[in-house]
Amino acid sequence: MAARPRRSVRPRRSVRTAQYLALAAYLGFLGFPFLWLLSTAFKPARELGSLHPTWIPHDPTLDNFRRAFDEQPLLRSGLNSLTAALCAAVIALVLATPAAFVLARRRGRLAAAATGWVVVSQAFPFVLVIIPLFLVLKELRMINSVPGLVLVYVVWSLPFALWMLVGYVRAVPAELEEAAAVDGAGRLRTLVSVVAPLLAPGIVATGLFAFVTAWNEFFFALVLLKSPRQQTLPVVLTHFLGAEGAADLGPLAAAACLATLPSLLVFSLIQRRITGGMLAGSVKG
Repeated sequence: MAARPRRSVRPRRSVRTAQYLALAAYLGFLGFPFLWLLSTAFKPARELGSLHPTWIPHDPTLDNFRRAFDEQPLLRSGLNSLTAALCAAVIALVLATPAAFVLARRRGRLAAAATGWVVVSQAFPFVLVIIPLFLVLKELRMINSVPGLVLVYVVWSLPFALWMLVGYVRAVPAELEEAAAVDGAGRLRTLVSVVAPLLAPGIVATGLFAFVTAWNEFFFALVLLKSPRQQTLPVVLTHFLGAEGAADLGPLAAAACLATLPSLLVFSLIQRRITGGMLAGSVKG
């Protein structure tokens, strides 16, 4: 019996090494802006104006953070952003989960048309919808209020949340729902007791994307919120820019670092559920 030829290990190792190098380069590409921002936040004024910038501050200081809090209401605007983002994410999930269940399980022209409209609605630019939204909120007397901004964020994030959750629902075997129906469970009970626990990773991933989108949103908040007490954190960050476009770079970098921390913290805490939810949503049943 002829011996099997040995497979070459060297090409496989070289491929793996190339993959790790490509991953390291990609991580460096993603992390460079934040590392530079972090370095700038700790630099004193004389280093910020230097013609030869350095990665690591020679004389690190916290003065930029102190100035940022003294010059702008970061805590109040951060609380406004947190309230708007959390409420928008929760409301969007509550509305999108049962709707996604119906669209995923119903087969027909109406379901296909609804799914197609959800995808097409994401192509509308912000400028196209801001005037109708402004007029509607004016009639509801919700201009210049955080609840009005929450309503806008829900309307804007709901199609994307619905589109994501449809994929997650289709990944859940329909046989489980049939077994629950045999045991006498109704539609609502099946959704809450059978489908929802299996959708937990997808719900977390979808909610996180909705939260981050609302947390970083700038255009709607700029147009709809005029009172300084109601403004969100992205809008307040623009106040570090002068009338002629000159930026107060140190405090701006410090405030931008603080604005980035909530998203990074949430991602680090629930990254496993996000990965599981994205893998589940990639399976179209």
